Amino acid sequence: MGAEAVTHHPAVLLVPFPAQGHVTPMLQLARALAAHGVAATVAVPDFIHRRISAAGATAGVALASIPSGIEEEDGPDAAAPAFAAIAHAMEHHMPAHLERMLAAPRPQPSRRVACVVVDVLASWAVPVAARCGVPAAGFWPAMLASYRVVAAIPELIERGLISESGTPIPSSESPDGDAVIRGLKILPAQVELRAGELPWLVGDAATQRSRFAFWLQTLRRAGGFRWVLVNSFPGEAGADDVVISRLARHGPPQVLPVGPALLPGGLNDGGAAAAERTKQPPPPPCGGNKDDAKNPIMWPADSTCIAWLDAQRAGSVVYVSFGSWVGSIGPDKVRELALGLEATGRPFLWALRRDPSWRAGLPEGFAERAAAAGRGKVVDWAPQEEVLRHAAVGCYLTHCGWNSTLEAVRHGVRLLCYPVSGDQFINCAYITGPWGIGLRLAAGMTRGDVRDGIGRVMDEDEGGEGRRLLEKVGALRARVVAAEARRAADRSVGSFVDEIRRESHPLLMQIYSVL
Repeated sequence: MGAEAVTHHPAVLLVPFPAQGHVTPMLQLARALAAHGVAATVAVPDFIHRRISAAGATAGVALASIPSGIEEEDGPDAAAPAFAAIAHAMEHHMPAHLERMLAAPRPQPSRRVACVVVDVLASWAVPVAARCGVPAAGFWPAMLASYRVVAAIPELIERGLISESGTPIPSSESPDGDAVIRGLKILPAQVELRAGELPWLVGDAATQRSRFAFWLQTLRRAGGFRWVLVNSFPGEAGADDVVISRLARHGPPQVLPVGPALLPGGLNDGGAAAAERTKQPPPPPCGGNKDDAKNPIMWPADSTCIAWLDAQRAGSVVYVSFGSWVGSIGPDKVRELALGLEATGRPFLWALRRDPSWRAGLPEGFAERAAAAGRGKVVDWAPQEEVLRHAAVGCYLTHCGWNSTLEAVRHGVRLLCYPVSGDQFINCAYITGPWGIGLRLAAGMTRGDVRDGIGRVMDEDEGGEGRRLLEKVGALRARVVAAEARRAADRSVGSFVDEIRRESHPLLMQIYSVL
């Protein structure tokens, strides 16, 4: 009887939102669950399945394909489907296929799916799990603070701080609507977030209404979660306990920060370069999410990046990337960014998708001119983990996506921030505020802003701004990847697995009830 209890391995199906920044941490979570004896399968839409299967980098994770009805363009440079197309597929095409997947007979009855772990933004899967009688857990692939802001939407509406369409409501005390942030103490006082930077305020008025309706539906469905696993780490500006306790007062779900348990590789991965940058020794080795394969990149990365970096001086390169999802920053800003990079006189590596909307505004002959001078390289897509790990990189000009932020922290790289949409503004507020590991570019992004911002971040003078940023990122890195943080996150994963194992196994339920 004891052996049966010990060897019970529940099956868990994980459903990510179909974007690179969501699929990657979900795969990492699947590996962390597998390390605790869970039979984990990640179910993705067919167009994502084709991309990551082709990448051949999903060792240790089982993949399942869900028909989406989306006809994707062929070729490695094909753009990702638009948000509207994805939302329609998730609501109207994919649920029936997922239901058949959950209801399908299993070779072993004990391998019935014990839990569905659903990306909060893929909430379409929650009612499917309910119909099939399977418990649902949420996964928030971003930081805990941004989850708190989104979870506060009903309270914000009730108190008249935002409208039914999500826009801030000005008042005599707060003409610009900033009471939305200050009034409820959603975030620590030292985090500066403007009302217009709330995560759902994306695009024009019609787009904002549509996105806010999406969030309202998501929150309604999130009420069905028993647990929410958050891709965050202990001590987000010292506010985690406060935030978790506020969420706990509203009852389920139980919030479990698991971020450090999802870090790929061992603790010393990238430690040498990070230690050289931050002048701090690498932390000692520790067990963790040790996958044998890299996380898949949905677009082919230019492998010549690393050889180019090998030829640069340590700490001299500016790496520029705005991710793969949010879209272009616009032709005027692309032009100013390019001219600002030239004006610094520093070597740069710019990951800029070969798409007319992304490259519009790039000065004619810019990439060729930079390459000929040996001072710059423009690529379609970079192997970002390898780039940030490289000792030549001294600064990362970023959109502040959460995965990018964690990767920069993990490798001890200072940040120059230009958030574009969604939770990026919250991430930026922490980067430039409590953490002090980066600076923010002005919204206008002139070439002078770019030149001066890079100069400030990469200032190596003793006691200068750049040196202070390095010290701060070194200290934060030590907290995020420390053995203690990993063990705490691993305990959270383990307690979650214990609960689903107990509830999915009648014998274990009897044993626990006796204990």
